[in-house]
Amino acid sequence: MISRARAVLASASSIHLLHDGFSDIIYVFLPLWAAEFGLSFAQVGVIRTAYSGGMALFQIPAGFLAERWGERRLLAAGTAVTALGFVGAGWAGGFIPLLVILLMAGLGSGVQHPLSSSLISKAYETGGRRAALGTYNFSGDVGKAGAAAVIALVAAAVGWRTAGAAYGLLGLVAAGTLLIVLGRLAAGDPGPATDGEGVPFRGWGIRDPRGFSALAAIGMVDNATRTGFITFLPFVLMAKGSTVAGVGTALALLFIGGAAGKFLCGLLAERVGVIRTVILTETATAAGIATVVAAPLPLALTALVPLGVALNGTSSVLYGTVADLVMAERRSRAYGLYYTLSVGCSALAPTLYGVIGDVVGVPATLGIVAAVVLVTVPLCLVLRPAVAAPAGA
Repeated sequence: MISRARAVLASASSIHLLHDGFSDIIYVFLPLWAAEFGLSFAQVGVIRTAYSGGMALFQIPAGFLAERWGERRLLAAGTAVTALGFVGAGWAGGFIPLLVILLMAGLGSGVQHPLSSSLISKAYETGGRRAALGTYNFSGDVGKAGAAAVIALVAAAVGWRTAGAAYGLLGLVAAGTLLIVLGRLAAGDPGPATDGEGVPFRGWGIRDPRGFSALAAIGMVDNATRTGFITFLPFVLMAKGSTVAGVGTALALLFIGGAAGKFLCGLLAERVGVIRTVILTETATAAGIATVVAAPLPLALTALVPLGVALNGTSSVLYGTVADLVMAERRSRAYGLYYTLSVGCSALAPTLYGVIGDVVGVPATLGIVAAVVLVTVPLCLVLRPAVAAPAGA
């Protein structure tokens, strides 16, 4: 049982690594697309929104469909669609075709978070779920760091079209492998439609609506901050004198810090509590963003690793809390709801901040991003009763 659970975790973590790589190599491509297609900051934001918006739109449908068809088939199919999108992006000749292709790729990627989280929570139903989800969350940042650095170098050598298509082909191979591996593990099959007494399961299965609402609100602000900052970070760095390859390295530093944050913040939450951890990471995020914007390039680069710890560490704490607030039989759709709300804000943020950036400039816009993240502090007070535990939450 333990080896099977670990195998499910390894499979879900591998596909998370791949999908987060897809999502975040877009940040490497944004300045290249802006230069090649003559895009405004608002259009840059819309491109990022197209992909994240596609992800957000398919989160809830993926959760519902998984209850009927199983997580395994949907997860493999969605991965293949996303991979084909990046292969097809190499033939895009302008803003509109690229926008449509990335929207479709984002729809495919919408299956990953809710279905992988559901698979892991089921595999670790008897214990160790929070640690397993923290490991899964950590794997995504490994993908972000590795893919951003490698694809930046490849794009600098052979162009973004070839680099994106190569990563897409890797995704197609991964989709087929995932289907085979999960099938052998008998994981991701459709769940029961009724309880032990034959009564159909109904609703979202949320045990604590007030706590879940507060948790989702924090996740929405946290995700909007992350994409808003990372979307325009390359422009800030290039204005300070960074090259395209340097931007890839900078993103890798940020994501390395993020990967460490996913692991460390989970441990921190166990020791000092969910609420204290979230307040600490969000205030550190605001301070780190302000430092990167104001500092010269060498100091800004130095700040990226600790900023990544805070910027991405919060999500690890939040994901592990979702399963505690919902019924096991409704986790797919509950995770779908949570990710729809958080990823939806993540999708809208680049466009909103892009419009602001066209008016006041990128540095001032990122200052606004730093201020908005502090909204999570009062939201933590609402969440506190739902997560109160001996650990100090």
